[in-house]
Amino acid sequence: MNQHETINPSILYYGTPVIILSTLNEDGSTNLSPLSSSWALGDCLVLGIGTQGKAYENLCHYPECVINLPDDSMWGKVEALGRLTGSSPVPEVKKQMGYTFCQDKFRAVGLTSQSSVQVAPDKIAECPLQIEAAVQHIRIPEHTPNMAVVEVKAVKVHAHSHLISDFNKIDPKQWHPLIYNFRHYYGLGERQGENFRA
Repeated sequence: MNQHETINPSILYYGTPVIILSTLNEDGSTNLSPLSSSWALGDCLVLGIGTQGKAYENLCHYPECVINLPDDSMWGKVEALGRLTGSSPVPEVKKQMGYTFCQDKFRAVGLTSQSSVQVAPDKIAECPLQIEAAVQHIRIPEHTPNMAVVEVKAVKVHAHSHLISDFNKIDPKQWHPLIYNFRHYYGLGERQGENFRA
């Protein structure tokens, strides 16, 4: 019999795909921010973003972005990005956590910038899936004022050719998303089955 205990975990990252968000800096360069909080339904995507970071500031001024989805081989680059911030000076709360300022995150972690088709921020060439998106709404919850809920609409989707199985379809056997699971990085295990709509 399964028994449950009531706990009070410090984090609730229960296993979601990692994304690297591209946003536009005031000088026209692209900022990169790893995120672990997002979901998609149709062409609507919802992102959870800290309000102390450069991504939030950029989206408020330039409401478009690229949602770059790394595969599970890219966890080291994601982790390297996680210690960098595009905010200068570094906000005190981030300084205390060990963040350092970096102007060119592409170069710092060995990623390649690609021009986007419909939005200004650059894409990440190494990411197998890239979603160009336009911000529709930004809301700061009253109960959690240090984060923003950002709704975006996908306007252009790009995929590495080896992922495409049929017209406008991604082959799930070829796609290996990077999963953030209670602050640990994982890939997918064996397929267990498929939804009736697959």
